Amino acid sequence: MHRPATAADPEELAAFLAANPGIEFLDVHYTNLAGVPRGKRLRAHEFAAAFENGRFLPGSILVVDITGLDVEESGMVWEDGDADRVGWPVPGTLARAPWLGADSADVMLSMHELDGRPCALDPRQVLRNVIARFTADGLTPVVACELEFYLVDAARTADGGIALPRGLDGRVPGHRQVYGLDPVDLDGAFLRDLWAACDALGLPTGAAIGEYAAGQYEVTLAHKPDALAAADDAVRFKRVAKGVAARHGRTATFMAKPFADVSGSGLHIHVSVLDAQGRNIFAGDAPEGSAALAHAIGGAANLMPGSIAVFAPNANSYRRFRPNSYAPVRAGWGVNNRTVPLRIPVGPRESRHLEHRLSGADANPWLAVAAVLAGVHHGLTHRIDPGPPVTGDGQTTGERLPTDWAHALALFEGSRVLADYWGGRAAEMFATVKRVEAERYNSVITPLDYDWVLRSA
Repeated sequence: MHRPATAADPEELAAFLAANPGIEFLDVHYTNLAGVPRGKRLRAHEFAAAFENGRFLPGSILVVDITGLDVEESGMVWEDGDADRVGWPVPGTLARAPWLGADSADVMLSMHELDGRPCALDPRQVLRNVIARFTADGLTPVVACELEFYLVDAARTADGGIALPRGLDGRVPGHRQVYGLDPVDLDGAFLRDLWAACDALGLPTGAAIGEYAAGQYEVTLAHKPDALAAADDAVRFKRVAKGVAARHGRTATFMAKPFADVSGSGLHIHVSVLDAQGRNIFAGDAPEGSAALAHAIGGAANLMPGSIAVFAPNANSYRRFRPNSYAPVRAGWGVNNRTVPLRIPVGPRESRHLEHRLSGADANPWLAVAAVLAGVHHGLTHRIDPGPPVTGDGQTTGERLPTDWAHALALFEGSRVLADYWGGRAAEMFATVKRVEAERYNSVITPLDYDWVLRSA
């Protein structure tokens, strides 16, 4: 077994334990194609071995579905004997985990083959593959992820649904108060603990915003000239938000559409690109930025139909795409326009960048960023013309985007460009996992089937 150069040095563990005495438990976890963290909780006497030798994990977890079931169609369960791969700690991700207790810590793993090669099915490696295209051209993508989520009561309702929890004043919020301070006040204790936990992990969080629906929030994450680290931040933030919410008797859900009659939750991905001298190639005096930004938008638009299955990876994801809901349903780009999927925000010329607004909060951040950056690089390389910008309501003009899961998966499987950027094996396995998930989901007979058809058919 070979130790990869990208693994955290055991000295990082030694320094951490010296600075943080009393740590008894360490969660080591890897997030697979379906976007669910999986791993182990180690005791103190096991810490050193995890950093010195990695931690063996069954290869089948690389391709289990969102519920944790094996996907036998992947060929990675019985055919290879469910052989182990090895997870190595990611440098800089070892930190205290206050939501787990004062004696607990947390570290992210990156999966490798036993000979030290990065595992092609690790979403972090998929993103690395895309970033390498920029590096080869002397470019550096700068990325930030904005995640929206709901706080709901941890207890399900009698009919299996979800409900908003009562605030500190005993009230259940009943009105949309977009950007209102009252919701932030009511959930102030949760937000304080969330910020504290993020600080402990070194996550660069900023303002909390009461979003467009009661119980919905957004907490900003800083942009970074390291796209992999920015996606790491988003993955870790989701874990922290869920953990802190559980301590408060609540569930932080990143479902794309948890409530039918109010807004869904998105993952907005902000991108600019630096040249070898550290200058933003999207900068320009005009609001629409430079020619390079236009080409990046053209490429992102070109790959968007084939990437929908990544941005909307679950059956519930497609419920988010509704007119007049801030979830884009038609192709297009614009300046200072939130009705289109590709938006150029206003700001100083040097801050000019692209905001990709299509992805749901349920998407795997590494894969979503990898799909967005593949489009940006594709556009820059081939100087793709984005066409004219949309002015006014972008929900009524432009080509309708695919909003059906089966159609989206077919488009993904047909995208040779995306497979080339990701690596063919990763694209094939993502499609396989999601095809199986769709079949399993559609095989369930729901109460709604009986309500609509049992007596009427």
